[in-house]
Amino acid sequence: QVQMVESGGGSVQVGGSLRLSCAASRDTAARYLMAWFRQPPGKQREGVAVIDRRGTKTLYRDSVLGRFTISKDNEKDTLYLEMNSLTPRDTAMYYCARARETFYELSLLPHDFTDWGQGTMVTVSS
Repeated sequence: QVQMVESGGGSVQVGGSLRLSCAASRDTAARYLMAWFRQPPGKQREGVAVIDRRGTKTLYRDSVLGRFTISKDNEKDTLYLEMNSLTPRDTAMYYCARARETFYELSLLPHDFTDWGQGTMVTVSS
């Protein structure tokens, strides 16, 4: 079974930055569509950013466009999320996820992803 382990979360002040990492196993990064999701306290999980298998195409939710950057290193099987200009609305548990191997469409819908990490918490305070 695939393992995906997120790291890099923490507490920052408004305007700060964090870089999340997701270490995956078994050639995950090169073979699968991968994404970051988040779940704010008391709210539903929402898609943040997705990247294709080659790492050349990305899609972001509007509220993070221009502030967050998704990337990956296929050789290291690691997914990243660079987050800048953080605001309290970015406070959430952040999860990495992968779609099934035959799914190629850029999507930010949770039901399109089959495997999930345990999450890493990001807290932004004013």
